[in-house]
Amino acid sequence: MYYLKTRESFDSAHFLAGYAGKCANLHGHRWTLEVEIGGVQLTKSGPKRDMLLDFGDFKKVVRALADSYDHKLIYEEGSLKPATVAALQEEGFQMVVLPFRPTAENLAKHFYDLLKECGLDLYAVTVYETPENCAVYKEET
Repeated sequence: MYYLKTRESFDSAHFLAGYAGKCANLHGHRWTLEVEIGGVQLTKSGPKRDMLLDFGDFKKVVRALADSYDHKLIYEEGSLKPATVAALQEEGFQMVVLPFRPTAENLAKHFYDLLKECGLDLYAVTVYETPENCAVYKEET
């Protein structure tokens, strides 16, 4: 089995509604998204011969995903008052609303699902919330 891994980072804010701790407050992270793909067979011919996937192609997909979350407020649907959302929108703030609490664990699964839709043969997606703390999602086999 061959594995390739790449990583991209993005900065964004979030909070954990209903959490009994400091993460209930709005705060930011330098998130790192680490994506690992796998496969048993390398490309047989052409300019990408002997590659599982061209790193340029791989990085382009992961970078696009990271860019779509960069410098945005990530929040759970229904966790902000409609007036707050309207005020933030009026101020021009960019936001990503999700149907789940934006924990590292949920984001790892969410990013896994989004990257799977892009056609990547995923092995695992790791989301670092800090340089020392991360959550990993991979499907059971």
